[in-house]
Amino acid sequence: MLASDVAVVLVRPARAGNVAAACRAMKNMGLFDLRLVGPPAELAEPEARALAYGAFDVLESARSFDALPAALSDTSFVVATSGRPELPALSPRDLAAARQTRTGRGPMAVVFGPERTGLATEELRLCHATVRIPAHPAHGSLNLAQAVLIVAYELFLAETGEAAPPDAVEASTTGELETALADLKAALVAIGYLNPEQPGAILAELRSLLARAGPTPRELNLLRGVARQAAWAGRVAAQRRRDG
Repeated sequence: MLASDVAVVLVRPARAGNVAAACRAMKNMGLFDLRLVGPPAELAEPEARALAYGAFDVLESARSFDALPAALSDTSFVVATSGRPELPALSPRDLAAARQTRTGRGPMAVVFGPERTGLATEELRLCHATVRIPAHPAHGSLNLAQAVLIVAYELFLAETGEAAPPDAVEASTTGELETALADLKAALVAIGYLNPEQPGAILAELRSLLARAGPTPRELNLLRGVARQAAWAGRVAAQRRRDG
């Protein structure tokens, strides 16, 4: 069911009115799981809340987080929205089709960045895929509620028009994937493959690789076992070199 399978995550939204309007867009398309990272203080004011008319339940049930990783910990697939042309990206329709092939113990999260700047590079690296909304080059900027509505519409259309295929597999949650990445990072540092001072770019590529593969919890546990063994072997080899 779409409502329980998709979380909308708004990161540092600049205006309370934009959040309220996004609530209406979500409810139009059957979405109710709203997560706010650094929400604006004015969100509690009556003027802002009035813009969520008809979708007060979405606004009232929204959860707030201090940082993006906490907002994503129980999700199974994380998609960033970004207008950066240098990033490979899905269209909203492609994203909706891709979601049909995935199931998991947590929802898919669609992450929207601040209105003026978009998501920071480190925040983009936490995501498994990127979606970009095509627009006319004369005015390609969309406001937050418009962007939420377009993505939610494509997800709703795919959900109501096509059932998930029977061969879909249960994917791990984002929290489980991040735990496996931490073990993998420790192993790669121990064997000298990864620079501990600048691990971000390689870890981002590994995160994308794992997200595309959609490993099950058991498969991630196997990977963690391999990583822990490699880390142990790396430490033993380093000690032998020190002992001469």
